[in-house]
Amino acid sequence: MSASGGPEPADPPPVLVPSARPPRAPANSALVDAVREALAAAGDPVRAVGQQRYMKSQLPFRGLTTPLLRVTLRPILNHSAYIFDDRAVWEATIRMLWDQAAYREERYAALALAGHRRSRPFRDVEALSLYADLVQSGVWWDLVDDLATHHVAPVLQKDPARATPIVRRWATDQDMWLRRTAILSQLPAKSATNTALLEHALTANLPGSRFGSEFFIRKAIGWALREHAKTDPRWVLDFVAAHQLSPLSRREALKHLR
Repeated sequence: MSASGGPEPADPPPVLVPSARPPRAPANSALVDAVREALAAAGDPVRAVGQQRYMKSQLPFRGLTTPLLRVTLRPILNHSAYIFDDRAVWEATIRMLWDQAAYREERYAALALAGHRRSRPFRDVEALSLYADLVQSGVWWDLVDDLATHHVAPVLQKDPARATPIVRRWATDQDMWLRRTAILSQLPAKSATNTALLEHALTANLPGSRFGSEFFIRKAIGWALREHAKTDPRWVLDFVAAHQLSPLSRREALKHLR
């Protein structure tokens, strides 16, 4: 099992679907082409087979390690030809990389673009609708957890007044992966954690709730509590004592408190 909350061997493979909203502006196709060509050139077909098997991905891999992926994408995302002055073009480019991905690393590249320093002007509450679409079409822990912790979390910390009601709604959404995103959206917050929001996301997904028996929800609850215990162990102990958690969630929550 991945330390980040990844799947157990018995978990079913994800079903990848396109994101719900079509681009409203032309994408920067030159950037997309450059990414695809660079990934193809840097790939390792032998490694790719094992990556796809481990991740249980319908999309094949190119076979890049995480460090190599970063090195490969860096000159493209930093290139002066690919500066985004328009939010619509930025979003359309992310969606093209994501929706038309023939290899999983192309979706990782979409996330790298979304989180790049040049994307800072667009990493705000307005981007949450894009992130929600990517969560609901990504439907697997590697993509969803990156979105929750590296994309949604900064927006929530930057603009809590506007972002908090949105994340609260996600915690009770019809989509399991949006619920997981809500649960994990404060992992990096530490002392800035909004415990009212955290409690809402957790209690809405305990055993007996719509997705309370799902592994990815039970694991997320334990992970969120375990992380917050590093900042406020008493709050976590009190929460665990007051609620009926699944054995997995409880074990993860108390891992470093015994």
